Amino acid sequence: MAAMSLYPEVEALVANYPDLRSVAAEAQHACDLLIHCFQSGGKLLACGNGGSAADCEHLVGELMKSYLGPRPLPAAQQAALLAGAADGAYLARHLQAALPAIALVSQVGLLTAVANDMGADLVFAQQVQGYGRPGDVLVAISTSGNSRNVLLAAQTARALGVSTLGVTGRGGALRGVCDVTICVPQDKTAVIQERHLAFYHALCAVVERVSFGPNERSE
Repeated sequence: MAAMSLYPEVEALVANYPDLRSVAAEAQHACDLLIHCFQSGGKLLACGNGGSAADCEHLVGELMKSYLGPRPLPAAQQAALLAGAADGAYLARHLQAALPAIALVSQVGLLTAVANDMGADLVFAQQVQGYGRPGDVLVAISTSGNSRNVLLAAQTARALGVSTLGVTGRGGALRGVCDVTICVPQDKTAVIQERHLAFYHALCAVVERVSFGPNERSE
């Protein structure tokens, strides 16, 4: 059987981290999942704890503004700004096209309200219930694969028709509730998280290039 043709960014990922060759196909599928999500008008939701929560913020930051290349606004949006805002010329020139993404770790008031009134294990699932729609993607991050609040969010997502991308270590229970799972074949948390970061960067580079065109830093 012929080897799968990988996105060049995924090829670079496994070249830099040879242990990730075992998840190259899953990384390719993850890219396709997000491309289809954004092309269909969906959004990304991301959840995780501790360092994985910081990864959620990082991932969203790469998607909501330029990561590697320019993202000019669509002509219709530029025209609307020029016609409808006092500072329209400035906005049309400086705003960037976004890939819609929400880090579910960021809303302190909501998180603490859910934890206090409902249960800490529901802090992400409640947001998936509120924000998630069919066609969206939940990125569920847990180095152990067994974080209960992440697992409940993934279960809620699948039940509501939201696609699920798990990012973990060797798998844990998360692997069984996600459509695609990136299982880093390592045991130390810090090493797993280093691979997670490299994976997110490759993922964002692919999605940005496909969505907005190549640039000198991604070629």
